Amino acid sequence: MAAVAVAPAVRPSLGLRRCLRCGPGPRAVPAGGAAPRPCSTRAAPRGIDRPVIDRIIRVDHAGEYGANRIYAGQMAVLGRSSVGPVIQQMWDQEKDHLKKFNELMVAYRVRPTVLLPFWNVAGFVLGAGSALLGKKGAMACTVAVEESISDHYNNQIRTLMEEDPEKYKELLQVIKQFRDDEREHHDIGIEHDAEATPAYSVLKTAIQLGCKAAIFLSERI
Repeated sequence: MAAVAVAPAVRPSLGLRRCLRCGPGPRAVPAGGAAPRPCSTRAAPRGIDRPVIDRIIRVDHAGEYGANRIYAGQMAVLGRSSVGPVIQQMWDQEKDHLKKFNELMVAYRVRPTVLLPFWNVAGFVLGAGSALLGKKGAMACTVAVEESISDHYNNQIRTLMEEDPEKYKELLQVIKQFRDDEREHHDIGIEHDAEATPAYSVLKTAIQLGCKAAIFLSERI
């Protein structure tokens, strides 16, 4: 199905990045759309709950890796369509997320999930497959995935707040910002007619079941 033409309206906030280590102020994206380099991360705080932090960072890294592959698949199909710039800017933001979790994995000495090769393929297939349904299908995929991820981030925020909000201050800051970014992507998908996709509720449910399975496995393997 051909992509439906829409004006590539992109929220201004997607053109800004906040530095996660240098304060809450916005950082302008450099000319040419290149994402700003994330600031370096200090060593992990002492006395952390290692099993909890290992699960959180491992699954979040896997999730951001998978999201990058989904957007790569969508861009392979719809990159030259009218919605291409919208997808590209959301993808650029996901690239920033992945860079940050790459840093956190080193700082906290967390190994990646062994399922990364599978998520590499599965994410791209999901992105390309949803994009073959047209712009609405791609946006329906975005809504389903980003809703699952933002809900998952909320669960992690509650866990860290109950553990020790001061000890996990940096990690909480990262997760809260990324949660807000994912919510914004969800809203963009809704604004671009995701809910008008044929069999939207069935597609959304199927994708979210896959997300739950991916979260469960990536936390543990």
